Amino acid sequence: MKVPLLDLKAQHAAIRAQVLAAVAETLDSQVCIGGPKVAELEREIAAISGCKYAVGVSSGTDALLCSMMALGLGPGDEAITTPFTFFATAGSIARTGATPVFVDIDPRTFNIDPELIERAITPRTKAIVPVHLFGQMCDMDPIMRIANRHGLAVIEDAAQSITATYKGRKAGSIGAAGCFSFYPSKNLGAAGDGGMVVTNDAALYERMMALRNHGSESKYHHVYIGGNFRLDPIQAAILLVKLPHLDSWSERRRRNAAVYDRAFAGTDIRAPFVMPECVSIYNQYVIRTPERDKLAEELRRQDIGCEIYYPLCLPLQPCFAHLGYKAGTLAEAERATAEVLALPIYPELGAEEQQSVIRATLAGRGQLQLREEG
Repeated sequence: MKVPLLDLKAQHAAIRAQVLAAVAETLDSQVCIGGPKVAELEREIAAISGCKYAVGVSSGTDALLCSMMALGLGPGDEAITTPFTFFATAGSIARTGATPVFVDIDPRTFNIDPELIERAITPRTKAIVPVHLFGQMCDMDPIMRIANRHGLAVIEDAAQSITATYKGRKAGSIGAAGCFSFYPSKNLGAAGDGGMVVTNDAALYERMMALRNHGSESKYHHVYIGGNFRLDPIQAAILLVKLPHLDSWSERRRRNAAVYDRAFAGTDIRAPFVMPECVSIYNQYVIRTPERDKLAEELRRQDIGCEIYYPLCLPLQPCFAHLGYKAGTLAEAERATAEVLALPIYPELGAEEQQSVIRATLAGRGQLQLREEG
């Protein structure tokens, strides 16, 4: 049975009429930049994130860049982050002129290891950028203690973790700013690029509102050198249709994850570890397994969607060669790049489809008979 990694058509089919009506309403209004839809979405995202303010921006990447610019990150500064994530995190640090400093990950959660952060701090360190990877938040309490002790800003990269919680607190609400992505594959995805920054800091909010609009607080008067980071109202309208479904979609992902967890128990396939302090939204369901590449090849041969998040650590990317990181420096992250594989977890995944994924995965690892006999 063919099973895609993600089926956006299935999600769209269920809400198609509402989405088309929202788009038509926005087009008929001819409010093409900003306007009431963007403002409404900002209020809603702030509320579900436990924050006072939200700033709609053009992408998750621009959410990171805008928040870093607002916090004054720039040439001569350093920002500590994880080596095991999507490029935008470290790329945004570098685009401000600052230097990304990479700290290894916790092998259980794939998130940055708080115990390693403090030793990476130097007089040039200005920020810590933890990434809430695959839908699970980082261990934020020790990160915040370190940041407060050294006077550092914390920018939460929550691109994959909107509404995830840590000790009851929502992703994005703990640091100085939290950054979300509305890329179509996210739990809350637009019909293109989009993003949001949340914060509880009024002054930071005002700076980001200006920075997303070329640094302008009033027309043709520019307080800062900003950028064009505005969220399109059509995307906001679509997201407002999807938002009421977000919790149920994430709950279905958790149910699908529980089925996988039971199926892989007692095999050499390691299911995702979720800290007891956390509620994950499972933006991805990422297993660890020996001979990952062989398994991925077998799954693809059977038309089972899978993806490697991520095949190469950020400091080993060619564009960061000048930073001087060598293979073996960040052992846990490098080990993860050789062992991780994402399986289909989307809310509309049917029981029969999921069983096909499970059988193919177990068979690909020679574990199917073991499970059946068990």
